[in-house]
Amino acid sequence: MSPARHSQPLRIEQEPFLLVRSLGAGFSSGYLMDEHSHAWRQLLYARSGAMTVYAGRWTWMIPPGKAVFIPAGSPHSIRMWGEVAMRSLYFPPDRDEPAMRFSECRVISVTALLRELILRVIEIGALDGRVPAHQRLEAVLLDEMNLSPETPLALPRPEEPRALAVARDVLARPSDAASLRDLARRHGAGRRTLERLFREQTGITFGMWQQKARLLESISALAQGKSVTDTALDAGYSSVSAFIAAFKRTFGYTPGRL
Repeated sequence: MSPARHSQPLRIEQEPFLLVRSLGAGFSSGYLMDEHSHAWRQLLYARSGAMTVYAGRWTWMIPPGKAVFIPAGSPHSIRMWGEVAMRSLYFPPDRDEPAMRFSECRVISVTALLRELILRVIEIGALDGRVPAHQRLEAVLLDEMNLSPETPLALPRPEEPRALAVARDVLARPSDAASLRDLARRHGAGRRTLERLFREQTGITFGMWQQKARLLESISALAQGKSVTDTALDAGYSSVSAFIAAFKRTFGYTPGRL
């Protein structure tokens, strides 16, 4: 892995006046960025490829066309899928905007305008509050972020050890046809107990959690060039058309487009 800086270097005298910082870098498929945090808030976007963001007991899958907002001071790690062209914007922690009033990560849709604004800031390197053109660009950028709808691409993990072991089993082997009864036996727990734990600790039934987990995992396979048919089978679907329909319902476009 060799991150490639695309934005212009900052000068020391700019520091007190920065409205937005930026970073552009490239990563190879499978690269894991170890857990870290930032003093500034981050908007993380992949121009190509896909990313999985891990923070606490939550996982966010970021396909093309989406970005994740990461609050200041939030420990997180990132796994890259496919050849990732990562583009990040960083905002001061005291900036008060609707898009930033969140204590946990959230995924938003990146409109065509927001994409071009992100790329423009990357090209500039940083927005300096002393430059009127930069002030205007920041205002449009924040307006577009405030209007961007949230996308439900988060997957909570249960905290109870037996339920967490089952969740990790599903994520490690998404095509495994084992039923909840089989998984319960494998991990020394009762089926009804696991059903209750998943409802209480993730807010959804195990069946719904498993389907969402498989769909989110399928993004990484598609980003790495696997065919839609093979991805559907690996995700536990016996019908490719059923996989395509479920994928489009969840992400808003077909897996072939990804």
